[in-house]
Amino acid sequence: MEIHIKKDLPSVAGQYPNRARMLISCPDGPGIVAAVSQFLYQHGANIVQSDQYTMDPAGGMFFMRVEFDLEDLNTKLPQLEESFLEVADQFLMEWNIYHAARKKRLAIFVSKEDHCLVELLWQWQAGDLDADIALVVSNHLDMKEYVESFGIPYHHIPVTADTKPEAEKRQLDVIGDDIDVIILARYMQIISPTFIEHYRNRIINIHHSFLPAFVGGKPYAQAYNRGVKIIGATAHYVTEELDGGPIIEQDVQRVSHRDDVNELKRIGRTIERVVLARAVKWHVEDRILVHNNKTVVFN
Repeated sequence: MEIHIKKDLPSVAGQYPNRARMLISCPDGPGIVAAVSQFLYQHGANIVQSDQYTMDPAGGMFFMRVEFDLEDLNTKLPQLEESFLEVADQFLMEWNIYHAARKKRLAIFVSKEDHCLVELLWQWQAGDLDADIALVVSNHLDMKEYVESFGIPYHHIPVTADTKPEAEKRQLDVIGDDIDVIILARYMQIISPTFIEHYRNRIINIHHSFLPAFVGGKPYAQAYNRGVKIIGATAHYVTEELDGGPIIEQDVQRVSHRDDVNELKRIGRTIERVVLARAVKWHVEDRILVHNNKTVVFN
């Protein structure tokens, strides 16, 4: 069996132990950037990156992402969050502050197709995905040996129509209470509303088309039969509406009549793995804000 050892590569935790990220959404209006900047300055923080976006300056929503360094962050962060409540209340903000050095813990769900899982494992091993892959859950055994060669626990939980509620309960049990995001890396099962409610805007799926085209089975055969000239993939958060959640990332590639179904699948797999990896990376770096059924992605 091939053994994969994760290299001890530099991470945000090692390079910037006192870095934090603040995500804000609120009704637009004057003074928001000034208030946030002044607050951080007064508390001794140094802003290293700031991005903002407004949907409509006259009555729209405002979104902001700020990265800052604050000496002795671990000790000062609770007081900083408490003090920020005054600013947040003034501007009706929804907000979070994340300690960048705390790596997010991922649970990856997979069925038989391995390309998206393999991409995430490669990026994790290379240090390009600054997160901890805590476990892999699958309704098949196909990837067990490969995943365990990375030292990652693999949980085989079969799923049938009759056992789905029991299987989801087992999945929630093995995930536990400390998983930040679930990645559906070509996991070919529909997630129930009950499960989704536990992880609202924290389940990322990869869809095998430039949504909403070619839903259902054999998407590449459908694309071939229609003679498409572009194929793509879409990464999105999972909601109760099948493949209808907020879109995080999409990509496409031109194809032609010369490409048969197998070639379309090969091209599609490449797009899927890249799009999903981007979406996961942006999520773990706290670059995404969800508003209604859309996302603002500061990348």
